[in-house]
Amino acid sequence: MEMKFIDIHSHLSFADYGGDRDALLARMRAAGVGTITVGTDLASSIEAVRLAEKHDGIWASIGVHPKDNPSLPFAEHDFAELAKHPKVVAIGECGLDYFSPKGKEPVSEAEKSRQKKEFIKQIEFSVKYGKPLMLHIRDAHDDAYEILKKYPKARGNLHFFTASSEVAKKFIDLGFTVSFPGVITFAKETQEAVKNIPLDKMHAETDSPFAAPVPYRGKRNEPTYVIEIVKKIAELRGEDFEKVREQLLENARKTFTIGI
Repeated sequence: MEMKFIDIHSHLSFADYGGDRDALLARMRAAGVGTITVGTDLASSIEAVRLAEKHDGIWASIGVHPKDNPSLPFAEHDFAELAKHPKVVAIGECGLDYFSPKGKEPVSEAEKSRQKKEFIKQIEFSVKYGKPLMLHIRDAHDDAYEILKKYPKARGNLHFFTASSEVAKKFIDLGFTVSFPGVITFAKETQEAVKNIPLDKMHAETDSPFAAPVPYRGKRNEPTYVIEIVKKIAELRGEDFEKVREQLLENARKTFTIGI
């Protein structure tokens, strides 16, 4: 398959695709779309690697989400063999998530402490195995920055980035990239960083099955929809679509050391 686009963050192992995953993979091949499919716990990480093994144009990221299931901590011995797999190109998604819905109690200090400990374990794991981090940072950029700057060998990407260009540049200065999701196609408040950070420091992602871009908003998301996100990045920046498409492929090669 000739790779024309790369969705650097999807969840193809999720049950949302249980009934038509083969058809989805066929659409990806036809459109020249590859993806990194991301684990959020041990089970989904194992499944991500299994999918990557079976299919060209698919790679895997393995790790434990900061918030999805606090009862399942990250344990190095569970992930060590997976990390050695040649199609595992990142560790995560891991990080910090302090989001609290309106009307709910804010995240407790105990929970923040738990998340930080899990995050640090995965940072150290990523450095040990020479893999970049796939970061999930929500309402916690200051704490994440203070932790990451203590690990000068750590590298990776902040996924689903919707913060300001000033925040992006702080992490870029540490050696990280940021990836933009489908919300940039309809939420103006998410578009500032797309316009103002260097093109060679960004990626496009779908976070499938979540957050589909226009014109698919409200539907189940899938990696082929990353094409709309690439179009929007080019439009917002006022740059040639082909230039943006090719640079985003190069960025994925560099950040995740994948052959595309």
